[in-house]
Amino acid sequence: MTPDVSVVVLSWNTQQLLRECLAALRCGHGGLNVEVVVVDNASHDGSADMVAREFPEIRLQRNSINRGYAGGVNDGIALAQGASVLLLGSDTRVAPDALRRLHDFLKANPKAGAVAPRLINPDGSIQRACMRFPSLRTVLWWDTPLQHFFPEGKELRSYQMKEWDHRGTRRVDQPPGTCLLVPRAVIDRVGVMDEQLWLFFNDVDWSLRMTKAGYELWYLDEAEVVHHLGGSTRHYVDFAAEWHRNRIRFYRKHFHSLGVLFTKTALLYVGLRQCVRVKRHLPFGAEYKANVKQIFGLMRGVLRV
Repeated sequence: MTPDVSVVVLSWNTQQLLRECLAALRCGHGGLNVEVVVVDNASHDGSADMVAREFPEIRLQRNSINRGYAGGVNDGIALAQGASVLLLGSDTRVAPDALRRLHDFLKANPKAGAVAPRLINPDGSIQRACMRFPSLRTVLWWDTPLQHFFPEGKELRSYQMKEWDHRGTRRVDQPPGTCLLVPRAVIDRVGVMDEQLWLFFNDVDWSLRMTKAGYELWYLDEAEVVHHLGGSTRHYVDFAAEWHRNRIRFYRKHFHSLGVLFTKTALLYVGLRQCVRVKRHLPFGAEYKANVKQIFGLMRGVLRV
């Protein structure tokens, strides 16, 4: 029997959070036929062994290398057999009725290409996780002197949807990728995630491709999922460099040469600013030069993208 929903959980060194996530998925889901697929991206904390031992009913794929978020998700989608696929972060806990609400929303809205729930922090407060699509103007403002001098400027307020308190169901550009239900028919038409966007911007790119294909993306306030913000990515040591690499690739894909020019110029500013910050704590000398050399070494690697 074809599952109604395949839940794809990507795992990388979050053993306890993953355990809580999978335990929450053992609820009944309002009669839905649900399969759970865990893709372990070469964790070294025993996560995969824990899944095999404590959750034998779950389909487990052990990757021999870390394939990043996009690659790991695509592995899970390839294994999934459900009529729709729920991408779920290992740092989440799904409420008992959330999956049924998301599933029923898609059934009632055939134009919907994806739907995401309201994310809440462990203390019950709402996470403002939805955003609008970035533009070339966003690069000029994000983490630049313009943001420093005008932190509440119109461009960033709009990009981050600060005018909305995330209460009420509505269409959005970028629903949170940490919990996103997508019909299999949409994936078959739009394709899977772009693996060049290894860790970041893959969900932005996916949402944009769905929108260009004519689908609507929705935020469903009636479905609730607890999210430990940053819990699934906090171990990445190359976090900032990977973010810049992926942003350059995203902007090259969707904004072409101007996108590359704008993003690489913004990166140069970030590197120079970091050199100034280091100088505040170190006098000119061998240690300062070593720090600057490291900064520009990292930048050269990113700028080659």
